[in-house]
Amino acid sequence: MCGLAGVLNSNSEPASVIRLQAMTNAIAHRGPDGEGHFIDGPLGLGHRRLAIIDLSPAGHQPMETSDGRYVIAYNGEVYNFQELRQELEAQGRQFHSRTDSEVVLNAYAEWGAKALNKLNGMFAFAIWDRKERQLFLARDRYGIKPLYYTLTNGLFAFASEIKALFAHPDIKPRMDKKGLLEYLTFQNFFTDRTLFSDIQLLPAGTYMAVDESHAFKTTRYWDYSFTEPESPANEQEYIEELSRLFSQAVSRQLVSDVEVGAYLSGGMDSGSVTALAAQELPYIRTFTTGFDLNSVSGIELGFDERAKAEHMSYLLKTEHYEMVLKAGDMERIMPQLAYHMEEPRVGQSYPNYYAAKLASKFGKVVLSGTGGDELFAGYPWRYYRAVVNDDFDHYIDKYYSFWQRLIPNQDIKRVFKPIANDVEDVWTRDIFKSVFVEHADQLTRPEDYINHSLYFEAKTFMHGLLVVEDKLSMAHGLETRVPFLDNDLVDFAMKVPVSLKLGNLGEVVRLNENDAGRKTQQYFQKTKDGKLLLRKAMKRYIPSEVTEREKQGFSAPDASWFRGESIDYVRNRIIRNDAYIYNYLDREAVQNLVEDHLQGKANRRLLIWSLLSIEEMLNTFPMK
Repeated sequence: MCGLAGVLNSNSEPASVIRLQAMTNAIAHRGPDGEGHFIDGPLGLGHRRLAIIDLSPAGHQPMETSDGRYVIAYNGEVYNFQELRQELEAQGRQFHSRTDSEVVLNAYAEWGAKALNKLNGMFAFAIWDRKERQLFLARDRYGIKPLYYTLTNGLFAFASEIKALFAHPDIKPRMDKKGLLEYLTFQNFFTDRTLFSDIQLLPAGTYMAVDESHAFKTTRYWDYSFTEPESPANEQEYIEELSRLFSQAVSRQLVSDVEVGAYLSGGMDSGSVTALAAQELPYIRTFTTGFDLNSVSGIELGFDERAKAEHMSYLLKTEHYEMVLKAGDMERIMPQLAYHMEEPRVGQSYPNYYAAKLASKFGKVVLSGTGGDELFAGYPWRYYRAVVNDDFDHYIDKYYSFWQRLIPNQDIKRVFKPIANDVEDVWTRDIFKSVFVEHADQLTRPEDYINHSLYFEAKTFMHGLLVVEDKLSMAHGLETRVPFLDNDLVDFAMKVPVSLKLGNLGEVVRLNENDAGRKTQQYFQKTKDGKLLLRKAMKRYIPSEVTEREKQGFSAPDASWFRGESIDYVRNRIIRNDAYIYNYLDREAVQNLVEDHLQGKANRRLLIWSLLSIEEMLNTFPMK
């Protein structure tokens, strides 16, 4: 697990090692165990190393093949590297280390881009072909590891984090106004945009080939495909296969030359991962972040899961550590958070920062339960909102309306008035629809629409979670592994019948047609199921009381804190007239929305969090 950065000049100007070092210094936190640089004419590769497998100097990067033709800067862990190494050795490939990075390098040398389909793990890497003078960039199937790039002023540059790009003197922060509209609609990015103009995130499951003239082509080599099986097996067979694949996935991801710990929230996903890891490891440390609830009311009184996590730790006999967050902890961490996050994505993220900080005090690797909800339908209240439709466009209209998380359409013109001319051609519904690269024209069953929703959320919501997790764990030199995103397990999950993930589809359809009054309450009550197959399979690892709990997200009680202990902080940051955000947003429109929350008229905690994050980002990375 590491960080990488690089440049390719188009005018044959030699790459500068001094500039390359500045770029890798900006991401030194990703790799405190070593650094390296490689120059070949206009091409420069830089690397920061976090040593996890083969801690010896043999793992130093950038790394070359034996014949010197290919050079790699690599970030990630490929868990099937030992099997691939045997296959490559049979082909005559030579190895000088025990690292997975050298296996990825030789796999590309042997199979080219086809090697990507053989890799089971998380990765982002750059390979330079010294013979063909071509740069190859790639990102893993799911987007666990990020890779940013920019083409500007005769320079192609790329890095694990945006701040490494800004370390180059020719790259300056500028606001992408269209990206701002996209983010403030969805609290996420559904395209490859960022909040920084001309800086893009290479999509998950995609590779890019770039030549010395900067001609480049991107190719998607993998995509999700949630489909109903034509001849489904019986439920017990699915349970047994899920159990086998999940156990295999956790076991694969324990490969390490350093200690492995685990997040433990008290929920089913992290609990199941920890339970299986504890069976294989002589001992394991677990980590939980909770919240002080003295000034909290309403539904947020249930946000602290420490007691549940402590009980799970007792059952699994882990060495357990906790951190308790209070309202002021958000305020004091925002400058560091903005620096490491660079731009906000999905929901609150500062609790994740503290969780990673805690785990990093005891090791370099931690297991996470991310992915269980997205693969096995853990958010039924979302899917069922758009399960009965006239056609695909009707489905898009309904699901798009639900995913306008921050600023709805009716407020967009008022909020974005200062930059209206710059964003007038942006249609956020079209952005939403564009996520579905391919879709069936004839969708006739509830299952068809739910599979489309699962596809959408894996591509967007889960991807946002993964980007956040990478940034905030690597801020502390910590590698987060996600066993649910094992290739074999994902391939299986996408073919599980919807009826085994969710219940009462027929009943949901009937209620959805008359969604009003008391029937609305019945509708949500009946659909609080989710992950049915996963719950049944995980009963062999953790208690039924855990597998039968309702889904609870990892979120701080900020709706209460923003109105209470943090109200002065909110006012000082985004109610003041000279806030940076008002270079792009209408002051009166934004402040009216915020005041609605502060006065208890509406719950806009997500919007407030996003505004605070953007304000701090603009302070950290001043823009022209």
